[in-house]
Amino acid sequence: MALIALFMRLQRTCNCNGHARRCRFNVELYKLSGRVSGGVCVDCRHDTTGRYCHYCKEGFYRDPSKAITHKKACKPCACHAIGSTGKSCNNTTGQCACKEGVTGLTCNRCARGYQQSRSHIAPCIKIPRVIHMNMPQNTAPESYYNDQTEMKPKSREDCKCKIEAQRLNSKKFCKRDYAILAKVVGKPGRRDDETRYNIIINHVYKNSEGRNPISARNNKKVQLVLPAAASNCRCPNLEINKSYYILGMHSKHGRNELEITKKSIVIEWREDFKGRFEKFRNECY
Repeated sequence: MALIALFMRLQRTCNCNGHARRCRFNVELYKLSGRVSGGVCVDCRHDTTGRYCHYCKEGFYRDPSKAITHKKACKPCACHAIGSTGKSCNNTTGQCACKEGVTGLTCNRCARGYQQSRSHIAPCIKIPRVIHMNMPQNTAPESYYNDQTEMKPKSREDCKCKIEAQRLNSKKFCKRDYAILAKVVGKPGRRDDETRYNIIINHVYKNSEGRNPISARNNKKVQLVLPAAASNCRCPNLEINKSYYILGMHSKHGRNELEITKKSIVIEWREDFKGRFEKFRNECY
């Protein structure tokens, strides 16, 4: 009888934050609490859960603008069907679990450095690094350059090489004379203030029949020439045994080699870029 009386008293004083109409007595919890409380709320409503209906159930999160006793204290998670890994979110902040490259509270946009794809599995993919050449121009009198040490940039800050992640579109593709995929296989060194790389052309996407076209074909070994200004700035910073998409203009000197100029674009190789280059080529003609 004493235990029943105790249960009735605890049931009357059970705090369910207004989300449950009854509670049950748990002897183990009562003992663990130092014989202070053993009540457990039953059938929490308003999308709440917990011993006291004091937090939001899975699929909902806490609205900080409302008290826990409010009927709408818990808001449903609004996780994006494609950008998130599931329908659940953090029950405190409402942050959904996003897929790689996706960001936002509801995983509804691509993170910085990523772009949207057409895949539901990987909705955001990394934007390939695009290297644009914008080399320093000689604006001082010719006598200024008599001292060859002055021709080199005093620091990396003096370099105008702009390395940025941006999208390559068909307009930029079509304006270039050639577009190839090539692998850097060697670096013979410098000659006449130029740095040279040995590259093997893996695929030719475009090679216009304009003035001085390069003799580009698959598996051909050619040299890629970087002028002194680009070499000093390490722009682009090519690595041996790596592949790159290279777009540029034919050499004005009629040399059967590729020359990096301020209009050149160099992109690190990505498997998912192959189809995009094929599409750009078709749009040029």
